[in-house]
Amino acid sequence: MKDAMTDAFATAPAVVDRSTFETELAALRVREKAHTREGDAIAAARRRLPMAEVDGAIPIIGERGPLTLLDAFEGRRMLIAYYFMWRPGQTAPEQCEGCTWVTSQVRELSYLHSRDATFAVFCQGPYEESARYRAFMGWEMPWYSPPKASLESLLVGRRVGMMHIVCYLRQGTKVFETYWTTRRGVEAMDNSFRLLDLTAYGRQETWEDSPNGWPQRFEGTQHMRIDGRPTSQWSRLRAGYSDDLGTDSH
Repeated sequence: MKDAMTDAFATAPAVVDRSTFETELAALRVREKAHTREGDAIAAARRRLPMAEVDGAIPIIGERGPLTLLDAFEGRRMLIAYYFMWRPGQTAPEQCEGCTWVTSQVRELSYLHSRDATFAVFCQGPYEESARYRAFMGWEMPWYSPPKASLESLLVGRRVGMMHIVCYLRQGTKVFETYWTTRRGVEAMDNSFRLLDLTAYGRQETWEDSPNGWPQRFEGTQHMRIDGRPTSQWSRLRAGYSDDLGTDSH
């Protein structure tokens, strides 16, 4: 039996001369530029959305104990909060692969800070337990855990326990929500899939519109897991980190 990977990569784009290649690419570039301009227009409309006031005194829990939503701004005018899904009492391999996937890619925050914006994770689970996961993963971004009542206030009208990106603006001591997104909207935090979108085989997922014979080896959340755990966890195990999150069940 042939190796599945060999079979998958036996199919490839047609080979043409350089002139033909550049002509085809130039035609695609017209669509890419239109897509970029539309993205700019959508971003401009996003900046013109109205906003809703949020109580800046909503309590959250951080490394130094209780604090407020207003404190999470760290003195900056804008706050980008990622609401991390959490599975209480579960070990590291059982935690959300999607949230692990996007959060693992948010590393360097200095560019956000230079634009007067703070990025923070608001984990939808117990602080001590989830903070151990943050340490296990080697993440350094600010990490908070809003109590249940706080989550219901912060995500009013939305599904608590679902991944969200929520953007806030601070004016003095007043806090306003300016935008939120969920599901594929959280790909704003991703760079791996955006880079794969530039390649010949793309993300290699079954939902993609690819030519016949192209490798599409990943389905559902499989693309975020390898051998039963979120993909980015394997490097942490090799570095000697433990799956133990200090839960009652483990």
